[in-house]
Amino acid sequence: MSAQIPFDNSYARLPAGFFAQVAPAIVDEPELIKVNRALAADLGIDADMLESPEGVEMLAGKRLPEGAEPIAMAYAGHQFGHFVPQLGDGRAILLGEVVDRAGRRRDLQLKGAGRTPFSRGGDGRAALGPVMREYIVSEAMAALGVPTTRALAAVTTGEAVYRDTLLPGAVLTRVASSHIRVGTFQYFAAQGDEAALRALSAHAIARHYPDAAAADNPYLALIGGVVARQAELVARWLNLGFIHGVMNTDNMAISGETIDYGPCAFLDAYHPSTVFSAIDRQGRYAYANQPGIALWNLTRLAETLLTLIDSDEEAAIAKAREALSGFSDRFNAAYLAGLRAKLGLAEARDGDLELAQDLLDRMAAQSADFTLTFRRLCDAADGEAGDAKVRSLFADPSAFDAWAQRWRARLAEEGEPAGERSAAMRRVNPAFIPRNHRVEAAIVAAVEHQDFAPFEALLAVLARPYDDQPEHAAFADAPRAEERVTQTFCGT
Repeated sequence: MSAQIPFDNSYARLPAGFFAQVAPAIVDEPELIKVNRALAADLGIDADMLESPEGVEMLAGKRLPEGAEPIAMAYAGHQFGHFVPQLGDGRAILLGEVVDRAGRRRDLQLKGAGRTPFSRGGDGRAALGPVMREYIVSEAMAALGVPTTRALAAVTTGEAVYRDTLLPGAVLTRVASSHIRVGTFQYFAAQGDEAALRALSAHAIARHYPDAAAADNPYLALIGGVVARQAELVARWLNLGFIHGVMNTDNMAISGETIDYGPCAFLDAYHPSTVFSAIDRQGRYAYANQPGIALWNLTRLAETLLTLIDSDEEAAIAKAREALSGFSDRFNAAYLAGLRAKLGLAEARDGDLELAQDLLDRMAAQSADFTLTFRRLCDAADGEAGDAKVRSLFADPSAFDAWAQRWRARLAEEGEPAGERSAAMRRVNPAFIPRNHRVEAAIVAAVEHQDFAPFEALLAVLARPYDDQPEHAAFADAPRAEERVTQTFCGT
């Protein structure tokens, strides 16, 4: 069986300065962990082929499929606010692109496939734990309905990598609408390469924002499109309790997809200043800071295009500011719409944001679990008999009671039957998220005991996050004190 993938590689046709041609490292004994068969079908790729010995070698980088043009992409980036003019794919290699069954162009990238010219002294490898984390969380995000990169497959390499200690190596096959980042634009802007910025913008517009090509100012329209998608994306993150953890400009995709699941995590107990990432020592990327950071990153994107927006610098800045000004309204509208849906409010009324914020403030003060509080509100929406399970999440249950009176008064202003309301709430308030302790348990089982059963079980549950799944109710539980994960780590 030959490793056939219908490649059509548009990024590799851009000028040579956009990337470095590089072949994946050869590994001796790759073994399959998992192939995402449903995603493979969407991509028009034979899953049986991927699971074959030849397919596993391709997923590990040992064998190149016909039509692949492996490259490492060049980009720069602000990392925790500090600009680095050259970063690039230091441990990822883009095999090529396919056009899926829905007509969408998708990148296929091997993450952890060895050194590239951008590795900056690193080994270019990935350890098994980070590969599993990205597989679990990215697929959970897809099931939750969040725009995201996807995981097509994961394999072990049969070789060890050193990260403070020796760990099993692995490779993730990542699928994305593209891997173009804010940092990609910054790379060429830092060099003063206006021709490259024009070429990159044309490629990005054709691939992601085709309507912008017909705009009076395509570069402004491109910025406006990215602003809109990022505003809605970050609103989705907050409404699900997700913390990206490392929102550097090189980790923001201009497609509007969530990308680079390093020290990411989901809230357990709600608090707006929550940070899990071990490398975010100042809390720059804390949960509540994410909208502001997104706008900061988008401002850096706009800066790269000023000379293309208008030859007059002051005019260009004014136009860019106007495009960026849409972020706050777009984010606030999406965030509030999400909160209304989570609370079962079908109609928009004055005071809804204050009602929602009051609940969040009480949750923070009382250490209430974010996901469980909103999921159990679905039962409370059916009647006061459902209050007990919500109250039990608050250190002082009376804090919920005071809020619930206002909530029920607001619900009474609408005529929606209780059963329909609670059903709608269950469609937006997940029962299951990739709880940090569950992800860590799956990783430990695989790394220390070569046991992938917890990984498979977790993936199966997370594929249906909005279903009750009573047989898997334990996966919805908050961690016990001894199970709590307080820090997550980057895989480099």
